[in-house]
Amino acid sequence: MSDDVWNRDEVQSPCIKICVIHPEARLCTGCLRSIDEITQWSKMSNEARAAIMAELPTRTGQITKRRGGRAARLGNPPRI
Repeated sequence: MSDDVWNRDEVQSPCIKICVIHPEARLCTGCLRSIDEITQWSKMSNEARAAIMAELPTRTGQITKRRGGRAARLGNPPRI
C-alpha cells in the first residue's frame, strides 16, 4: 500500500538542529542558511530551495570560529 501523503518530492531542509546565528556572517552555524532563508523555507518553491542547497557549500568559509568567548574573558582555559 502506497501512502501518497508521506511521499513527497520536496527539497528537504538542511537543518541539523544546531541553531546558532554567527554574529558576523549572520548565517546559522548548523545549516549555513540566513535567518530570512530559514523563516521562508516552508513557503519557498522547490526550485528556490534547490538553489539555496546548491549554494550552501560555498558558505562554509564565511563562518570562522570565535576565539575566546566567556572563558577567555574570565581568564579560564577552555574545558576539553
